[in-house]
Amino acid sequence: MQNVGIHGSAAIRLACGKLGLWAAFFLLLLAASGCSTEQARPAPRPAAIPVMVSKVTQRAMPVQVTGIGNVGGYTVSVEAQVAGELLDVHFKDGDFVHKDQLLFTIDPRPYEAALAHAQASLLRDKAVAANSRAQAQRISQLLTDGVVSPSDADASASAAAAAEATVAADEAVLKTAQLNLAYTKIYSPMDGRTGAVLVKPGNLVKVADVPIVVIKRLSPIPVDFTVPQEYLPDIKKYLAARPLRVEATVPNRSGRPEVGKLVFVDNIIDTTTGTIRLRALFDNSSDALWPGLYVNTLMTLSEQSNATVIPSQAITSGQHGSFVYVVQDDGTVAPRLVTSSRSVEGLAVIDKGLKPGEIVVTDGQMRLVPGAKVQIKNNLSD
Repeated sequence: MQNVGIHGSAAIRLACGKLGLWAAFFLLLLAASGCSTEQARPAPRPAAIPVMVSKVTQRAMPVQVTGIGNVGGYTVSVEAQVAGELLDVHFKDGDFVHKDQLLFTIDPRPYEAALAHAQASLLRDKAVAANSRAQAQRISQLLTDGVVSPSDADASASAAAAAEATVAADEAVLKTAQLNLAYTKIYSPMDGRTGAVLVKPGNLVKVADVPIVVIKRLSPIPVDFTVPQEYLPDIKKYLAARPLRVEATVPNRSGRPEVGKLVFVDNIIDTTTGTIRLRALFDNSSDALWPGLYVNTLMTLSEQSNATVIPSQAITSGQHGSFVYVVQDDGTVAPRLVTSSRSVEGLAVIDKGLKPGEIVVTDGQMRLVPGAKVQIKNNLSD
């Protein structure tokens, strides 16, 4: 019985071992079958990347030069031409004043007295001169009759001439007195914006001492700016044919730029910076330009016909230079190096690298790689 038990247990173990081998073999078959099934499945196709595009076009584009300018201004320092007490100020600090508008009044009483004295002296000396002339005429007649000597006649004529000279001097003094009295009222020499009044009423002012107020003309107003010296030949060429348009834009200010024209080209180039100084004159009807303000300038030299252009945002900077993604016929993209000379109002002028009619990506470039499939999200007419 003991032997039988031993053999029975061995048989059982042998059977279990065979079953384990079959199970393992079956599992291997399943794994192999699964692997072959997975390998047979096709790889998923990459999804198309949505992008915005634009067509390369041709159009007339202006040739422009940019720069940074400083707003100037014609300035007049108003000073007293006669001394005296400042009585009245007829405007407020910062007011806009017009030409010939009354600004200040200086105490006129001393000059009124001087004028009255000059008038009286003139009347007196005119009377003396009239008497001297009459006396000289009488003596001249007596000389003809042989009653007086020639020396007496000469003395009488000299006295009459001296009296006439005195009258002429009195007339000059009278004009000076009238002019000084007129100077007690100070008028604006031009249209412009006033600064702060530097001498207050009640103070004494002196002749050509310190300015009482400074007036700056705001319209027209000049803007000085510089451009690189290599543009000088073109500037001279086009300026000889017509006035050159210049735009001035105040930084961080919305609205249309101020438009003026070039009126001055300096006669020397700055050797330190290699630039030439220019000046444009602006009407400044909106008072956007203010003396001392820095502005961005844009001068139009000429117009380039049939320029190849694309939206500026299509251009991306890379290791080898600027490039764009061009959409090919199969819906994939390829990078293309381009050369752009300038941008005008959001359009880049392409000198090399693109042809009219090609399609470039304007938005979504960051997700693209060469050969990527794209999905165009906008109409080419947008």
